[in-house]
Amino acid sequence: METNNNRKYFIYVRKSTGGEEQQARSIKDQLAEIRRLVQEQHLDIVGSFEEAQSAMSKGRPLFNEMLNRIEAGEADGIMAWHPDRLARNAFDGGRIIDLLDEGKLHDLKFCSFWFEDTAQGKLMLNLAFGQSKYYSDNMSVNIRRAQRQKTSQGVWSWKAPVGYFNEPKLRTVVLDPARAPLIKTAFEMYGSGQYTITRLREVMNAKGLRNYEDRVMSLSRYQHFLKNPFYYGVFILHGEMHQGAHEPLITKSLFDTVQEVMTRRSKPNTVRLKSYVYRGLLYCGECGCVITMETQKGHNYMRCTKRRKTDCSQRYIREEKATEQIAAVLALASLSDETADWMVEQLQNERLQNNAVQDDTQKQVEKEIKKTEAKLDRLTAAYLDAGAFSADDFRKRKQELLGTKRSLLDKVAALKQADELRFEPVIRFINGSKQMKYVASRDEPTELRAKLEKVGSNLTLKDRKLNWEPRGPWQLVVDAGRFAQNNAAPVRGAALLVGEIDQPFNECTEQESNLPGSG
Repeated sequence: METNNNRKYFIYVRKSTGGEEQQARSIKDQLAEIRRLVQEQHLDIVGSFEEAQSAMSKGRPLFNEMLNRIEAGEADGIMAWHPDRLARNAFDGGRIIDLLDEGKLHDLKFCSFWFEDTAQGKLMLNLAFGQSKYYSDNMSVNIRRAQRQKTSQGVWSWKAPVGYFNEPKLRTVVLDPARAPLIKTAFEMYGSGQYTITRLREVMNAKGLRNYEDRVMSLSRYQHFLKNPFYYGVFILHGEMHQGAHEPLITKSLFDTVQEVMTRRSKPNTVRLKSYVYRGLLYCGECGCVITMETQKGHNYMRCTKRRKTDCSQRYIREEKATEQIAAVLALASLSDETADWMVEQLQNERLQNNAVQDDTQKQVEKEIKKTEAKLDRLTAAYLDAGAFSADDFRKRKQELLGTKRSLLDKVAALKQADELRFEPVIRFINGSKQMKYVASRDEPTELRAKLEKVGSNLTLKDRKLNWEPRGPWQLVVDAGRFAQNNAAPVRGAALLVGEIDQPFNECTEQESNLPGSG
């Protein structure tokens, strides 16, 4: 019989990448115990393998390399802390038994397990491998069961998305105080429709938004988090939506708005034209065609495209003349400082009397939430107990109910923020109308266009006169505040009746009269 002195051994130590397993020592501790045994028994060590990978499935590169070298005759023995360091799956365990049966592997030495190359020794080794596999399989079952339980409670068990972080002590997901406000800002900015993904990324990079590795996020990461429903309080797992227990960062309404903007922006872009401030803003009052702009003799002119009526009689108008008329419109839609201040004071008084009504409404919404939760419970029970519907139908109905519940929860949140959602928009509107006269006085075309689109509708140009209709509540401002013209900052002209603005500008020069389409 061969002695230990004639055998050559490989040392193999391993731990899982996920951290220390309960029954396993660290690699450093394993090596210390193995080297002590080597010194005691005067063993010949020809190689050492240290691997940080789970043995639950086959495919460990260093383990396979070691066995291949044993088959090649470089060694005929293995030293390890315990059999579970070598194998936790049937394939790797069976390969070691085969090498013993073929006589290519003669000895296995462990610090916490006794092995003999006999029929009984192989049986005990096989049992040890089987026990290790059972432990791993049972641990997987327990982990999946725990994950299912957490999911049913609305707990996200995986890495939190940017804006949240995993709380190890509570084993839940909480808002990241540094990144959460930036993520919310990104949703609000993109939902406004004024930012592309590229521009949004530039702005948020400047604001300091980074991922958890403190790196700038790619465009695809921005697209991913803008589509992630996790931020409004739900999450999707295996195709099924679940109500999350984490605190929502945004409302479902804002999330839906972002999805609409993203869908709209995903359509192919049209050919870009030269940028003019007022292009596409007005329509011809004679034939209904859009008013376009072009540059002639160093000046910008607005004119009818004449696509429907080639003999349209409308003439050119200089951009500066249109700017004067738009400024007059904004002055007309401006409240006096005294009126605006009085209205704000009345709203503040009404706010103080609103609490009782708000409480009653909140109670009604909370009742609806309980009814929706009861429907969810009945739906789940019917699916699990009776198999009343298919898995797809169950997921669809559950998603609809969860959407309803999320909307109701948003209503409760909105009621709790009644000052902002009921009074603040009105106060902002009043203060905005108060500021219109100051915007008009600046004559800044880009700002004027934005305000005109906000104030007016049915914007047409006929006989070089701007015609308009007040939009929504701006009609009330115009009707109740005609006297605002006396409080407006000076503009180069006077507004006439609502719906028509006339400016006493000089007739065009002889050169301008000769422009194409000038009539």
